[in-house]
Amino acid sequence: MAAAPVWSVDPRTGKQREQVAVEATAEEVDDTVRAARAARTSLADRAVRSAFLRSAAAGLEAARDPLVEAADAETALGPVRLTGELARTAYQLRAFADLVDEGAFLDVIIDHPDATATPPVPDLRRYKVPLGVVAVYAASNFPFAFSVAGGDTASALAAGNPVVVKAHPDHPALSELVADVLRRAAAGHGIPAGAVGLVHGFAAGLELIRHPLVAAAGFTGSVRGGRALFDVAAARPVPIPFHGELGSLNPVLVTEAAAVERAEEIGSGLAASMTLGVGQFCVKPGLVLVPSGAAGDRLVKSLADAVSETEPGVLLDHRMRDAFVAGVRERGLLEGVESPVTPGAGGEHTVGAGVLAVPADRLAAAGAHDLLLEECFGPVSVVARYADDAEAAAVLSRLPGNLTATVQLSAAEAAGQGRGAEILAELTPLAGRVLVNGWPTGVAVAPAQHHGGPYPATTSTSTSVGGTAIERWMRPVVYQNTPQALLPKELHDDNPLGLPRRFDGVLER
Repeated sequence: MAAAPVWSVDPRTGKQREQVAVEATAEEVDDTVRAARAARTSLADRAVRSAFLRSAAAGLEAARDPLVEAADAETALGPVRLTGELARTAYQLRAFADLVDEGAFLDVIIDHPDATATPPVPDLRRYKVPLGVVAVYAASNFPFAFSVAGGDTASALAAGNPVVVKAHPDHPALSELVADVLRRAAAGHGIPAGAVGLVHGFAAGLELIRHPLVAAAGFTGSVRGGRALFDVAAARPVPIPFHGELGSLNPVLVTEAAAVERAEEIGSGLAASMTLGVGQFCVKPGLVLVPSGAAGDRLVKSLADAVSETEPGVLLDHRMRDAFVAGVRERGLLEGVESPVTPGAGGEHTVGAGVLAVPADRLAAAGAHDLLLEECFGPVSVVARYADDAEAAAVLSRLPGNLTATVQLSAAEAAGQGRGAEILAELTPLAGRVLVNGWPTGVAVAPAQHHGGPYPATTSTSTSVGGTAIERWMRPVVYQNTPQALLPKELHDDNPLGLPRRFDGVLER
C-alpha cells in the first residue's frame, strides 16, 4: 500500500497547498531513531553543543522571511505574531547555549571519603548525564516556539540528547524548512543530520513513542492525544518519562474590591487576553469568577463591548474550527447559561469570539454544567458570577490542575489588606504559575519561569519553558571510589572545566 501523502493546507480556505512529504512507515521511524542514536556522541562536547544552538538561532533569523511566510500560509497566525515567535525561538536557543556554557545544570557534587561519619562516607562523585534519544511532539498553536526548533528540542539538545520530532500536521511544510535550518547548523559543527530527525503521520507518532531506543518524550497538545501517548509510554516494557502539556482552563478570580475599583480596565484586559491569537494560547483565561452586583455588571459590560469589536478570526485548521463551533453551542444550551456575546461560526472559514455567563452556584457541585470547567480551544471565556467568597471558593475547589491561575485585586488588597494572601493560598495548589493583577497570555523565556502544573495541565512536575526545562532530559549518576584517571573531567578534583559545583559540602561558583 502506498504511503499516505502529507499535505500543507491553507486554513483560510481549507484548500491543499502542496504535498510536503509522505507519512513515515514503521521502518522509516526505526531508521530515523537509529540515526539519532548514532549521532549522540557528536553532542557530547558542551562547547560544540552551545555553538550548534547559537548557529541554529542565527540560521532561523537569517531565514526569517521565508519561514514566516510559510508559517503564515499554514497557520493564519499573521506575520507580526509569527515574526515575534521566531525571535522568541532564537532567543530560547541562545539562552540554552548560555546554560550549557555555564554548566550548573550538570549538578556536580563531590564528597571525599569521611571515615568518621556514621555510616562512613566513601568517595562519591555525582553529576547528570543525557537520557538518550528524545521524541518531541510538536504543537499546533506555536509553529516555531513549541515545534521543531522549540523548547523541547532546544532543551533536549542542550542536555546532549539527539531528538526525533513528530511534525504537527497543521504546519508540515514549515517543519521541513526548520528541520533543514537545524541540520545545516549541525553540519557546521560536525554533528550528523540524524541528530535532528523528523517524521510525519499519526501512526509514525505511535511508532516513535514505542521505539525501544527512545528514552523520553515531550508533548504539547490536547488531553486526549497526550493521555494516549502518556499511557503508551508507561505501558512499554521499559517505561520512559513523558513530559506532556495537555490542557488548562487558567482560572481568574476577580475580587469585589477589584471590580469596584477598576471594572472597565479588567474587562478590557480580559477581552484582549482571551482573544489573543484567536483564543489559541494554552494559557488563555477560560474561566473568570466575577462578583455579582453592579461592579461585576460593569466588568461584564466592558468585556462584552471589547469582545464584540473583535473581528472574526481563522483557527489553525477546520477540525479545530468545527470543534469550537460545536463546543460553544453545547455550552450555550446548558440551563442558566447566557451569552453576553455569542461565540461561534464567523463565516465559512472563521469563528467569532464570545462570552458565556453562568451563576457560579451552577458550577459549585458536580452536574451537567461540568462541561464549563473543561477547556474550549478558541476565543471564548466563561464568566461565573459568584454571590460571596464561599461560592467562589467552592468553584475553585472543583477545578483540575492548570498552567496558570490569576487573581485581580484592589490596590489595598495588593498592599496586604483583606484576603489577598488567603486567595493566593487557594490558587497555589491549582497551577504552576500564579499571577496577581496581570493576564496569563505571554510566557516569558526566563530562568525562573515555570510552564507546567498539576494534571491535566502537565503529566510531570517539570516546566517546558525556562532554563530548568533541561532537567527533563537528564538523569543523575554517581561514581564511588573511582580513580581520578577513570573519571569524567567534570568530576575531577582540580575542576579543569571550571564548573559550578558542591565540593565537600561547600558550594563553589
